[in-house]
Amino acid sequence: MIPQIIHIGPLAIQGKGPFFVIAGPCVIEDEAITLQVAEFVKKITDELKIPAVFKASYDKANRTSLESFRGPGMQKGLDILEKVKHKTGLPILSDAHTPDQIDQVAGILDVIQIPAFLCRQTDLLLAAARSGLPVNLKKGQFMSPWDMGPAIAKVTSTGNRHLLLTERGSSFGYNNLVVDMRSIAIMRDFGYPVVFDATHSVQLPGGKGGSSGGEREFVAHLARAAVAAGATGVFMEIHPDPDSALCDGPNSLPLHEVKPLLKQLKEIFDLTAHEGSG
Repeated sequence: MIPQIIHIGPLAIQGKGPFFVIAGPCVIEDEAITLQVAEFVKKITDELKIPAVFKASYDKANRTSLESFRGPGMQKGLDILEKVKHKTGLPILSDAHTPDQIDQVAGILDVIQIPAFLCRQTDLLLAAARSGLPVNLKKGQFMSPWDMGPAIAKVTSTGNRHLLLTERGSSFGYNNLVVDMRSIAIMRDFGYPVVFDATHSVQLPGGKGGSSGGEREFVAHLARAAVAAGATGVFMEIHPDPDSALCDGPNSLPLHEVKPLLKQLKEIFDLTAHEGSG
């Protein structure tokens, strides 16, 4: 397959590079924290010369508990993401959960993300693809990497080939995920850049009963392995104080750990080169 060049705002990404990062808080908690993290992402990625996309969810519709914090909602959340875009110049990624959200989010976002649990939802995939925006299709925890073929075909049936594929671990017994690094090579063979979700891959789904746990101490280990295995980009949730984050704090990285990790990941990517892959 001819390698695809994915245009995300001003960025041009393909499997052979450049190495890039998708980073931000799990959910929009408020405007101040969101802008703080976005400005941090802009500053360090400019210093490291790493293309960056800012991510944050306006609504986390798949939380463990009804009482879990979901975010400010679509309209207020999109307003905040638009401010981030104007103040930092960073391209913006967020999730959509239903087909009827697509028209509204497409006016602000640069990438529409399909949550892992929804990666087989035909109407959602078609609506996202028909927006003409790049689609970040996250592989479900319940799927093999080769099962992504039919999901990809749904997106590309619209003529939209601006597609990222994201590995985020596979269900392994109860309340645990495991990452099969073969998945990255298998999905790269579809011809699209593969992103490794370094922080959700260490999540312990439902591990705290009413909420998910996580093992952030393994984020760097898995991220290094994934880039060496062929991932072009890394997705990571970051927060000024993960222990007080309102969503996914146990698997989010504190800001001070982000720059040294990204520097190391870029060096690994440059060493491995990924020649001959899409």
